Amino acid sequence: MVRALIVDDERLARQKIRTFLEARGDVAIAGEAANVEEAIAAIEREKPDLVLLDIQMPGPTPESTGFDVLRANPRAVIFITAHDDYAIRAFDVAAVDYLLKPFDRTRFDQAIDRALQSRPRNVQSDLQSAFFTVRKRDRTLLIAVKDVDWIEAEGKYVRIHVRAQSYLVRDAMTAVEERLDRRHFVRIHRSTIVNLRRVKEIEHDSVVVLHDGTRLTMSRRFRAHVREVTGLDV
Repeated sequence: MVRALIVDDERLARQKIRTFLEARGDVAIAGEAANVEEAIAAIEREKPDLVLLDIQMPGPTPESTGFDVLRANPRAVIFITAHDDYAIRAFDVAAVDYLLKPFDRTRFDQAIDRALQSRPRNVQSDLQSAFFTVRKRDRTLLIAVKDVDWIEAEGKYVRIHVRAQSYLVRDAMTAVEERLDRRHFVRIHRSTIVNLRRVKEIEHDSVVVLHDGTRLTMSRRFRAHVREVTGLDV
């Protein structure tokens, strides 16, 4: 899902954009910013796929505009403004689209659709999402993510469990979680992620039992999240 950052100094304008985005099922809101400095900080922090960017905004100097936000090198930008005299400059910096206020939902969706269609396919990202790469002596193994039963944190590493085998991967738990499809993988404990397709039952609201008999502890902290994802009364 594409993550979008909303940047506009007018609260009502941000709310309108948020409402339009929330009506879609293919864009998540990464945050909001109301000026140039907030926008740059948010881009560097959140690394959104798309920035919906107003042009006339307050900044560190009286001459500041939304174009100053481009210093943060956003991946894709849709400019949103009440003035059409910036259009040529906007497309000179490879903007995906240029929305003139006031705009309706149809025109807004056209701009978002264009942004989605123009996204380059990241082969490396696709590969990382489909496989874990594991070094074993002089070999490199590709472990399909869909085959993983569960994952546990182990210091600066994670251990992935696949059937009767387990493999140590040098990666942080949070980084691994970001790569996983959250429709199928859910965090049940600070140090445990489980593949829902491998879950047989949940006992006493605190023990997740896998089809192979593995028993994993589910902490109270993650119970609400598991309930939300699975629909189970846990």
